[in-house]
Amino acid sequence: MIEALYGFAGLLILVFLRLPLAFAMGIVGFVGFYYLTGNWGAAEAMASRRVVDTAMSYGLSVIPLFILMGNLVSHAGLSDALFRASNGFLGHRKGGQAMATIVACGGFSAICGSSLATCATMGRVAMPQMRKYGYKDSLAAASIAAGGTLGILIPPSVMLVIYGIITETSIRELFAAGFIPGILGIVMYLGAVKWVLWRDPDAGPAAEKVPWGERLAALKDVGSTVALFVLVIGGIYMGIFTPTEAAGIGAMGAFVIALLKRALTPGVLMNVLMDTVRTTAMLFAVVLTALIFANFINRAGLPNDLLALVNGLNVAPFVVILVILAIYVVLGCVFESMSMLLLTVPVFFPVVAGLGYDLVWFGILVVIVIEISLITPPVGMNVFVLRAVLPDVSTGTIFRGVTPFWVAGTLRAILVLVFPGIVLFLPQLLY
Repeated sequence: MIEALYGFAGLLILVFLRLPLAFAMGIVGFVGFYYLTGNWGAAEAMASRRVVDTAMSYGLSVIPLFILMGNLVSHAGLSDALFRASNGFLGHRKGGQAMATIVACGGFSAICGSSLATCATMGRVAMPQMRKYGYKDSLAAASIAAGGTLGILIPPSVMLVIYGIITETSIRELFAAGFIPGILGIVMYLGAVKWVLWRDPDAGPAAEKVPWGERLAALKDVGSTVALFVLVIGGIYMGIFTPTEAAGIGAMGAFVIALLKRALTPGVLMNVLMDTVRTTAMLFAVVLTALIFANFINRAGLPNDLLALVNGLNVAPFVVILVILAIYVVLGCVFESMSMLLLTVPVFFPVVAGLGYDLVWFGILVVIVIEISLITPPVGMNVFVLRAVLPDVSTGTIFRGVTPFWVAGTLRAILVLVFPGIVLFLPQLLY
């Protein structure tokens, strides 16, 4: 166990020296494995085998396909269409455009699967409209930053795919489990908007009422994308095809939608493909080095030693889960969400499984806590992404505005922690 702790210390030093986390995990994992075995050949064989096996993994092919689907739909103007549709039904209420933004973020993230991309895209779409009607920057920016966090939970979610691969948990069950907590997140964020308006009625003025004809036309614009989502996720839930097959169908469907909307020129298509390759390469680099690091900590015996330590403390398993979640909250102030997941799950999931908890439930709970970390100071990745998109809005303004949404997210995590049935209800229906 002590060797693994030294490894984590070395990892933190390299990170604080500004070495990219992917390189840091690979170096520490490789050198640490050599230290434990005393054989460079064994370390080289471990690293090369991990790289080859992961690169050839059929399950991982779902990642570039879902990323491609999200990029194609994004270039087809889905974000604008979703905002127009949700704004048509909510915009005439007090704070309605902030609510419409959250609903649109939920819809966009269901296709995109990325919190950062959802936040950046909706920031360009929704912020000008809210400013047009006199919304305070704190509420407007916070609704975008908080709504963007939904992208890593509502299926299809790349983060859930990677969690499933690391823990060997059914991706189909994870997608089913993420649906109700994702909808609950939208509802609770809408409640946070209402709370802000109760405290400050001038923060979100009502817009004019949209005629029913325009509402129906806006719904028609998102109809094809909604149908694609239902096909992909419904097919997975019903067992008609695997997540990988669903990702292929989704990418092809998104390509057809973009063609029908005349949104694809040769230049745009090349940009979509290049963005997909860059994002996929970045994710695969982090996944590969995280797995090399996981091999090292497993060889050092950290997960088994932690489980033995926990059992020796004679504390309730629920207390252990609380401690793990507290660690995630602290790490969220320092690490980016995907890196945090890859760094910690190999350590914690054997402990959680050994305590008898459901790994599907734990995965959803971890992703919810990571969502909270995306809007938690001082890092709050969504806040800084939005700050880059909206350079005239200060970081402090966004963090102040996002506080009620942070509280709402924390309450959702508590509900999922206390009532696991919220997560496990849909997966149980699959069998």
